Amino acid sequence: MKTGGEQGGSSVPDEVWEEFLRTSVDGSGDAPKEPSARAREVAGRLRSEPAEPTPWRAHTPVVRPRSRKGWYVAGLVASLALLVVAVDPGGIIGWSDDKGRPGETSASARESQGPDDEPAGRATLDDPFRGSPAARWENGTAGITVPAAKATGWMTKAEVQQALARTRDFLAASNLDPAVLRGGHPAKAITLMNPRQEDVTTFVSTALRTPDKDNDPVLLFSRFDPAQARLVGGVVKALGEMTYREGRLGALEVTADVTYVYPVAPAGGGDEVVRTIVRRETIVSWDNPEKVTTKAGTFTLLSYKTAMTNGGCGDVTGYFRPEFGGGGSDEPTDGRTSDPYDRDTAMGKGHDGCGTATRS
Repeated sequence: MKTGGEQGGSSVPDEVWEEFLRTSVDGSGDAPKEPSARAREVAGRLRSEPAEPTPWRAHTPVVRPRSRKGWYVAGLVASLALLVVAVDPGGIIGWSDDKGRPGETSASARESQGPDDEPAGRATLDDPFRGSPAARWENGTAGITVPAAKATGWMTKAEVQQALARTRDFLAASNLDPAVLRGGHPAKAITLMNPRQEDVTTFVSTALRTPDKDNDPVLLFSRFDPAQARLVGGVVKALGEMTYREGRLGALEVTADVTYVYPVAPAGGGDEVVRTIVRRETIVSWDNPEKVTTKAGTFTLLSYKTAMTNGGCGDVTGYFRPEFGGGGSDEPTDGRTSDPYDRDTAMGKGHDGCGTATRS
């Protein structure tokens, strides 16, 4: 993402934003060619023997807020993407509590741990969440806890309630919409984003048209390449919560920390099922239009952090590209491990490299 120079309170005209919405639908980059299938005997060996670590990748562009005469267009404070590929994406790999875990701090943290009697084994077309803590989670937005509203900052109780509902609408439109999950354009999600936040509109437009390592749409939107993977069962499991507080200039600042679990199978058919797991921490600001350059009914994106397992750790394509056949990325590992279901640990700072997931 380009940071640009001092832009003060400049804004994107509505007609420019509308043109962006139209043109960005036209293309999101060329889909990559389908990689060759992993040999079945290799998959069998990987199921019975310890696999080699596979890499994760991270990306941390930073754009800082600008201010001028009391008006500002809030820039993206920070972003983080930890792209983690499971050693064996099809099942539970080497998970234990031998190293101990910090005390649980929330219901969602407890739900991320599997009970002792959790069914073992691999995911199937009939039971795509088998062996996963997500089997006990709610479906879709039912898994996102929304707090009770109260008057905060410039907003009344009713306005806070509406802003929380619209924030959840954004989470649904960007992470649960069936058309978007099949690789479609996230138009509903975009309409909730402040069109006058120039750094974000540039990022979104570039990422959807020509994705690259600095402009990857999966950092904000969950999208699978329909030529490579298909969703299984039509259900996405989710677990997380939203919180809010008074932010800058009396704004309502909302934080959403949610983990999504997507069961997928190869696009060409077959009964192999793997899971892509995505945890997103998104912070948005519902600003007072009398103090901030914004458009009514939209939020300013303050920051995002994204950690994903089995979503691809190689070239950026603009889609999640889970591995099938027991394989993983060819990129070298940096030796770090990560539990994609751990919601007790705060999402960390960005770094480059790839690591290993302990379970999927």
